[in-house]
Amino acid sequence: MELKKSPDGGWGWVIVFVSFFTQFLCYGSPLAVGVLYIEWLDAFGEGKGKTAWVGSLASGVGLLASLGCGLLYTATVTITCQYFDDRRGLALGLISTGSSVGLFIYAALQRMLVEFYGLDGCLLIVGALALNILACGSLMRPLQSSDCPLPKKIAPEDLPDKYCIYNEKGKNLEENINILDKSYSSEEKFRSILANGDWKQESLLLKNPTVTHTKEPETYKKKVAEQTYFCKQLAKRKWQLYKNYCGETVALFKNKVFSALFIAILLFDIGGFPPSLLMEDVARSSNVKEEEFIMPLISIIGIMTAVGKLLLGILADFKWINTLYLYVATLIIMGLALCAIPFAKSYVTLALLSAILGFFTGNWSIFPYVTTKTVGIEKLAHAYGILMFFAGLGNSLGPPIVGWFYDWTQTYDIAFYFSGFCVLLGGFILLLAALPSWNTCNKQLPKPAPTTFLYKVASNV
Repeated sequence: MELKKSPDGGWGWVIVFVSFFTQFLCYGSPLAVGVLYIEWLDAFGEGKGKTAWVGSLASGVGLLASLGCGLLYTATVTITCQYFDDRRGLALGLISTGSSVGLFIYAALQRMLVEFYGLDGCLLIVGALALNILACGSLMRPLQSSDCPLPKKIAPEDLPDKYCIYNEKGKNLEENINILDKSYSSEEKFRSILANGDWKQESLLLKNPTVTHTKEPETYKKKVAEQTYFCKQLAKRKWQLYKNYCGETVALFKNKVFSALFIAILLFDIGGFPPSLLMEDVARSSNVKEEEFIMPLISIIGIMTAVGKLLLGILADFKWINTLYLYVATLIIMGLALCAIPFAKSYVTLALLSAILGFFTGNWSIFPYVTTKTVGIEKLAHAYGILMFFAGLGNSLGPPIVGWFYDWTQTYDIAFYFSGFCVLLGGFILLLAALPSWNTCNKQLPKPAPTTFLYKVASNV
């Protein structure tokens, strides 16, 4: 199915506006959950690893809120990619800054709400604000396929033959009618046995209209047969669609770059998400005094993430920049910054590292761009849904793993070395898959014809 040409404007800017506020309302609170993480530690009195599950599930998989966030994120990204082509990087950068601005505002808002209304009151107010997403969703209009009107519902008896997987309509109808005839004949036999048995039973049959009705009209039998056949064909078609989906998924993973992208995003979220959840507690564990906090570290991450998303999105629109290599560069630099966190013992160094991590976390704005270039706009929704599932899985696993490392060693050093290693490993795997020399080697292997031709020419000489 081919979609209409991307308008690169018009109603697309309305899509950008509502997508921005959708991500603002949806992801602002989960990304700023580090403020609530300290409250949960004090409220529950559990270890850091176990408590981290609360925040990670809010941003990953496993809860209704995270399920809704995942659906909303995929919807906003997919519809934006459909409406923009030449300015896709800018549009994605604008909508993805919604979550970063939300992180910055919700970090201060949730701290204030906890002070005034307590933890429970804060969560109730945040949930009420999220209901405004319904108004944003009502303005999203997906592009129709080119020269193709919206499908109309048709009655089962008017179903065209092209929807039948096996062209055996006449045969199947006859088989269904024969089955009905057999059922009617067996019913008549039963009645004859009863009639020959006792006159009381025969009088009961005459009083009961459902039993004395010996034969239905021919049209009714045909209609029942058609309905039975339609149900069979519908089941076969659904099974065929399921097989096609599985086949398309396997075909996606045969793409070397897509497979590397899947590994990279999983490792990136395992290692890259914990700072936004745990950075406040890292500062407290490093004995940084509260008087030194000019601005919350989570707010710094939020501001720089917004800047990074916008600038990286603009860079992605330049034709001379390879977006895949740009994404790899963000992973490598971010992995090195994560490994440097154990050496930061003051607010200034932690704030600087938070700014670096926030800026390169802005690579979320170019990730849909990279996915589109890898699989094409037609397969974007399918591919992006798979990638976002594993991204959510990484979000869920990362903070508890880092928390368990702290509970085990009573320091965050090994935890952030592990996080940095995961992000670096994902970046280098993606880099190896994207190298042109790798593609050249693969393309030259199945071409023995020129060698045979040269051999024949040499033998003739």
